[in-house]
Amino acid sequence: MYKKKECIAMLLAGGQGSRLFTLTEKTAKPAIPFGGKYRIIDFTLSNCINSGIDTVGVLTQYQPLVLNEYIGNGQPWDLDRTFGGVMVLPPYQKSKSADWYKGTANAIYQNLNFIERYDPDYVVILSGDHIYKMDYSAMLDHHKKMEADCTIAVLDVPLDQASRFGIMNCKDDGAIYEFEEKPAEPKSTKASMGIYIFNREVLSKYLIEDEEKSESSNDFGKNIIPSMLNDGKRLYAYEFSGYWKDVGTIPSLWEAHMDLLGENPVFNLYDSTRRIFSRSESRPPHYIGEGATITNSLISEGCEVHGTVENSVLFGGVYVAPGAVVRDSVIMSDTQILEGSEIYYSIIDSDTVIGKNVKLGAGQKNNKFKITLIGGELNINSDDKIPAGSMVNEAFLANQK
Repeated sequence: MYKKKECIAMLLAGGQGSRLFTLTEKTAKPAIPFGGKYRIIDFTLSNCINSGIDTVGVLTQYQPLVLNEYIGNGQPWDLDRTFGGVMVLPPYQKSKSADWYKGTANAIYQNLNFIERYDPDYVVILSGDHIYKMDYSAMLDHHKKMEADCTIAVLDVPLDQASRFGIMNCKDDGAIYEFEEKPAEPKSTKASMGIYIFNREVLSKYLIEDEEKSESSNDFGKNIIPSMLNDGKRLYAYEFSGYWKDVGTIPSLWEAHMDLLGENPVFNLYDSTRRIFSRSESRPPHYIGEGATITNSLISEGCEVHGTVENSVLFGGVYVAPGAVVRDSVIMSDTQILEGSEIYYSIIDSDTVIGKNVKLGAGQKNNKFKITLIGGELNINSDDKIPAGSMVNEAFLANQK
């Protein structure tokens, strides 16, 4: 007889992430590298174990190979449990049907049997593509205190950005009385973070009812939350005031990396009270050459730097040759930047070789710069000049010839 779990987490990790262009051509967005030694999903998995949640279902769909391999048995996050732990949940063929996940709500609906196996009182619904640190146990305590059927984590956003989010209007005690998914004219700035806590029986009821509606888009923001409000269920907002970043675009991914830099970074990876765990490669220490100049940068294991690196993040195994300059950029693992090349405001994916005297993103003004993206496993010819803001893959290089 299995013992019951008070709370389990369901982590939605199947999005295509098409706005990240070449970075997600072969990799699911939650598996994209971040911060020199992590992947995006590390932050949500670490939040779970730091919050005392030891059972996590990871719902995958798009390009899952790298993500599945990375998660493995969950050992780096202390999620290799005999009962519970982490489990990858792809779509599968049932006795009467086989469906892809049609929306966020449908993805959870197709895995109700996984939830019921642990007989939880509460279910936390999470996304695997945000950068933040959060104590879900504090949110759960608030959920219990308010006797809520559903609690939604909210973040105050600028009014000009509010139309990108699910926006809610609340009473003074946080009770939600109106919810609009990506409204053209937002009535408030309280934005959903895509983090929900449900009473398990309520969640199951509304997922089953939603599945029976042929016109439904099977989405929490568009269908489940409005249905619960219409039925008078108790929905409450839980206000979050810490750092949170949706890294679903190239500019936002670059900005999040820049937020890691400085003596007092906007997002602090060095806070030992809420550590971020990862499945990191074992590499030798980084080497800084005698003629190298490094300013305000993160340099990971296995790097070899002989040139100039400023305001940048270098992942493991990056080589910067003598005379090369890297400024305001993110260089992913095992990339080589050869002599005389200048890299500005760029993201370069793994295993790429930047030839000699290449210019990337040069000549930009600080307040109007565009981020240049170079795909993985590419060879940029010596003396090439790549225009600022270019999205470079094999097809781009073929057209340059």
